[in-house]
Amino acid sequence: MDDTGTALLPVWRANLVLLTREVGAAMRLARMMTFSASYLKLMLSGQRDFSEEFVRGVEAVTGLPPNWMDAPHGVADVPADARDALDNESPRARFRGTAHPVRKASVLRAPEPIFGQQPAAPKRDDTAAEIEAHRRLAGVRKFRDLAVQDVRKLERYLSLPPVDAPALRARIEDVISAADPDDRVRADLAGRLEQIEKHRELLLRHVSKLHELLARLGDE
Repeated sequence: MDDTGTALLPVWRANLVLLTREVGAAMRLARMMTFSASYLKLMLSGQRDFSEEFVRGVEAVTGLPPNWMDAPHGVADVPADARDALDNESPRARFRGTAHPVRKASVLRAPEPIFGQQPAAPKRDDTAAEIEAHRRLAGVRKFRDLAVQDVRKLERYLSLPPVDAPALRARIEDVISAADPDDRVRADLAGRLEQIEKHRELLLRHVSKLHELLARLGDE
């Protein structure tokens, strides 16, 4: 991270906390940024630093004015459009960057060799490798977060099915009463209903566990 980013990091963090002070706002912002909610919470708590690229992404996604995050603000300073975007989880742009700050390359020269000694072999510059590792990690997180979004949609769909189970059972019982099938058919219908509900609950547990495992990938 450059000197400007280092100096502004406390201001950025304070404004990020301000934007996510309401219950559930941090989770909504993370989804709007297609980003890990657990990593965002680490940023808010001061356990992880983040880049100017991420800050500009927050401004674009929430509809904040350019460079709004660079100055301290209070609750009343949050624009209504940005608050509406957060409340309704309606991103104004799509963020495809990374939050990880890129370390500056060292400009220090190696010490001169002592007279009579052979100069030591120069150490390999790992800066390029570190940048590439950050890019690869950012790519992993981007694909992971897209997958997490889809899993969350499936989880919400299973949690709130389009047809209410008790209502469906009542309708089928009305059909059974009207048709008066024999005991074998009646038992078969009741068994099908029970199996459908049981398998829906089992599938929901598997999807929830899948979401939990996916959300941790790339954060270690």
